Amino acid sequence: MSQWWPPGYHAQPERVRRKVFVSYDSADVRSVENFIGRWTNADRVFIPRYIGCFDENIINSGDTDYVMGRIRREYLGDSTVTLVLVGKCTHSRRYIDWEIKASLRQGQSYLPNGLLAVALPGYRSLHLPERLRLNVDSRYAKFCIYPGSAGELAACIEDAYNASVDHPELIVNPADSWRYNRCCLECGITH
Repeated sequence: MSQWWPPGYHAQPERVRRKVFVSYDSADVRSVENFIGRWTNADRVFIPRYIGCFDENIINSGDTDYVMGRIRREYLGDSTVTLVLVGKCTHSRRYIDWEIKASLRQGQSYLPNGLLAVALPGYRSLHLPERLRLNVDSRYAKFCIYPGSAGELAACIEDAYNASVDHPELIVNPADSWRYNRCCLECGITH
């Protein structure tokens, strides 16, 4: 028996739900929880991967290759896009820098993640983390204000993924990594 469709009906292709590593400043945890809850439970835009904190042995290691490899292997896992949720002090956090750096690494057995930044609600005067800003400037990464719809966020995630597949040559990933948090340009202190 064939399926009958009403005149003018066009089936919408199902949206791809990418596995997305979410990078954020722990000071914004409430906003981050709301973001993840809204866009992964109610609207089912992406499948989240994130961590609450790093193990002490990773933070205390001076071996950048070890740190980046461990973040890539254990925390980024099978994600294809890294989403940086940008709040007031995100730009000054060393963990954010490490997560972005690990996300952009390329190897024989893995591709770099696409890179997307979204401003959390209420943050209008934003400073981007330096490594993220370099990739926005190179047009590898995209920076968006808080999305108004599931379709808008899904399109941004898909654009980030496509950049990782089609334009990895645009990646700017300096070798240096931050050893400490930097002075916050909003608060004037090092958190």
